[in-house]
Amino acid sequence: MAGLQMKSVNQLTRERGLYKGSKAQKFVDSECIRHMDKYIPFKSGYLKNSVIYATVIGSGLIRQIAPYAKANYYGNRGRGIQGTAYGGLRGRNWFERMKAVYRTVIFEGVRKLLGAKRR
Repeated sequence: MAGLQMKSVNQLTRERGLYKGSKAQKFVDSECIRHMDKYIPFKSGYLKNSVIYATVIGSGLIRQIAPYAKANYYGNRGRGIQGTAYGGLRGRNWFERMKAVYRTVIFEGVRKLLGAKRR
């Protein structure tokens, strides 16, 4: 009786087009940035726009270069323009809040991009 042989995780992800720099990763990065836009605190626009300049699309990392990005991500009280304190979307934890709303939409887009069948 022959033993069961399984492909490595790296081999499986490469075969399915799920690796850094792939079309799928570029799609995920750009969709996350696009959907995050309305959740990022806005005063001068530097924090919101810094994601565009600091992120390499396809790297799998979304970066913001504003020196106050971390303080805002964890401590923003949403009292600015369109802030959460006033019924808007802008405020702390913008990536996590965006992900809670758009995760399935982004995954469905990747599925369509790769031509994968839905289970």
